[in-house]
Amino acid sequence: QLQASGGGVVQAGGSLRLSCAASGITFATYTMGWFRQAPGKEREFVAALTPAGITYDSDSVKGRFTISRDNAANTVYLQMNRLKPDDTAVYYCAARQIYGAYIRGGRADYWGQGTLVTVSS
Repeated sequence: QLQASGGGVVQAGGSLRLSCAASGITFATYTMGWFRQAPGKEREFVAALTPAGITYDSDSVKGRFTISRDNAANTVYLQMNRLKPDDTAVYYCAARQIYGAYIRGGRADYWGQGTLVTVSS
């Protein structure tokens, strides 16, 4: 089970940190990812972090968002800086154990319930 939290309303240029707590899985063996879905748009990949520490970022967030994980706390984070109105979306966390890079295509073993981020202009 994945439980995402930390969403809210923030002004453009501001920051938020999302958290996703995992339970019932061997967290340290999973690639963890973040996705988002804006109103009227398809879900898109945001960032992922493998157990070995390899990160993947979408071009739209590169240099602004940072994914990290705390294996002791079974939690993955998404630090979002310099937020833009286009970042407004429901953000979902996901987990994939085998061939973790495939998570970028939305192929996850588990999904969280989503947390809403609204960036006002």
